[in-house]
Amino acid sequence: MLTTEHPLSVRRACRVVGLARAAWYRPPQVAAVRDGSVIEALQQVVSEDSRWGFWKCFDRLRLLGHRWNHKRVWRVYRALRLNLPRRTRRRVPPRVRQPLIAPTRTNAMWAMDFMHDALYGGRPFRTLNVLDEGNREALAIEVGTALPAGRVIRVLEQLIALYGRPAALRLDNGPELTAQGFADWCQAHEIALHYIQHGKPMHNAFIERFNRTYREEVLDAYLFDSLDEVQRLTDDWLGRYNAVRPHDALGRVPPLTYLPREISPPESTNPWST
Repeated sequence: MLTTEHPLSVRRACRVVGLARAAWYRPPQVAAVRDGSVIEALQQVVSEDSRWGFWKCFDRLRLLGHRWNHKRVWRVYRALRLNLPRRTRRRVPPRVRQPLIAPTRTNAMWAMDFMHDALYGGRPFRTLNVLDEGNREALAIEVGTALPAGRVIRVLEQLIALYGRPAALRLDNGPELTAQGFADWCQAHEIALHYIQHGKPMHNAFIERFNRTYREEVLDAYLFDSLDEVQRLTDDWLGRYNAVRPHDALGRVPPLTYLPREISPPESTNPWST
């Protein structure tokens, strides 16, 4: 590579290449060395209070007597990747694997699970699905934007009034189903809780297969404008699913034909009766 020297002054040469004269006279510094004092002070603050955000750290530095402006502190704060959320993984207690055996009677084991979807306008909603593993009958699908533990309890109370109390529930480790209030309610009603192992949805295979059918035949088949419309179409579909739609795993007959309930509720109080 050939180099050519021109008899130009430093001022003119810096103007030609667009370089400040200060950069010519001042040698560049490594960022870690230039901002060493800021880095040390920030790390000291974060080590004492790891959940503080940028402005709390900046205010603390000012109270300690440091006069760096917020732009410099923010640049160092980001370079240290302190602006990333520091989340801890939710600890799920170890679960004993429960055998996935279809009961020979109703109300021996109910399975529960949540699903997610959105209205045509983009508003998200959830569904709480409850299935009787004895005859694969869909007992209820509750639709709502929020389904906390209190609402789950109310749904179960309504189902118990219609169908009787289940001996056990098979469910995942979601926060609504592991809440202390929900566990206390089940204990008071003598309902055993069979939690599946973390990250093993196949341990709740009966309702997972039901969720696929519900999504294909209802959630993916319609565009919904409101939650009332979702609930209305879901209730209509539930009646056909339980009494009309053949089920391959049940000998190609509907759930209520395969194993009718031992004690049927009155028709006037059962919204899915046929």
